Amino acid sequence: MSLILLTPLDLALAAVLVLLLAAMSWHLHLGVERRVLIAAARSTVQLLLVGLVLKALFAETNPWLIALMALVMLAVAGIEVLQRQKRRFRGPWGYGIGAVSMFVSSFSVLLLTLTVIIRVDPWYQPQYLIPLLGMLLGNTMSGAAIALDTLTRGAWDGRGPIEARLLAGGTWDQAITAIRRDSLRAGLIPIVNAMATAGLVSLPGMMTGQILAGSPPMEAAKYQLLIMFVISAGTGLGSVAAVWLGSRRLFDERERLRLDRLRPAGRDAGA
Repeated sequence: MSLILLTPLDLALAAVLVLLLAAMSWHLHLGVERRVLIAAARSTVQLLLVGLVLKALFAETNPWLIALMALVMLAVAGIEVLQRQKRRFRGPWGYGIGAVSMFVSSFSVLLLTLTVIIRVDPWYQPQYLIPLLGMLLGNTMSGAAIALDTLTRGAWDGRGPIEARLLAGGTWDQAITAIRRDSLRAGLIPIVNAMATAGLVSLPGMMTGQILAGSPPMEAAKYQLLIMFVISAGTGLGSVAAVWLGSRRLFDERERLRLDRLRPAGRDAGA
C-alpha cells in the first residue's frame, strides 16, 4: 500500500479537533485554552519549517548544514533542560551541565548507531542522522531535566543530613550518594516505562510512522526496537553525566556544600 498524501484541507480538519479542545477548556474554565492554541500554532510553524529544512538537507547532504542543524537542536534542547528545573545552577553552569551531558551521550550513541549498527554510508546521511538525533535528544532531554531537578531539590531539602555527613568525615561523594541515586532513578523512569508498555499499551511513534509510510510491520518493529534500545542508552548516559556534573558543582574544592550556586525557586525568591 502506497503512502496516502495529506492535503492542507486534511490538516485543517484535524486542527478543528484542537479548536474543540480549546473550546472545552474555555467552557469548563480550565484556563489553558490560550496555551493550547499557542502550542498548536507553534508546532505547526516549527514542523513545517523543519520539513522545508529537511527537504533541502536531503537534496544536498551537506555535512556542514547537517552539523549546523544538529547544533541548533542541541542548543534548544539545552534551553529546555534549563527551563524544566525548579532550582537552576547559577551562571553558565545552569545551561552548560544539561547541554554538555546531552552532547556527550546523544552524539556518542548516535555515532555508534550510524557507523556500527545501521552502517549508513555516508554516516551523516540526514535521512537517518536527523530523525535519530531528534529522538535521542528529546528523550535524553527529559531524563536529564528530571534527574537534575531531583538532584537540586534533594540537595536543597536535605542540606542538613548532607552537612552532617561532611562533618562526620565523609567525602562530598559519600554525602550525596543517596540523593544522586534517587536522581538517576527518576531520570530513567520515563524510558523504562515506555519500553515496558511498548506494543501492549502504546504503539511507538516511529513504528506507527513507518507502518503508515508502507513499511512491512516486522521491519517497523525491528527499527522501533533499535530506537528504543538506543534511546535508553542515551538517556542513561545523559542522566549519569548530568547528575555527576551537577552533584560535583554543588561542592567546592574544599568539599563544602555550596547551595549558593543554585538559584532560589520562585516562591523562595519572593520570600
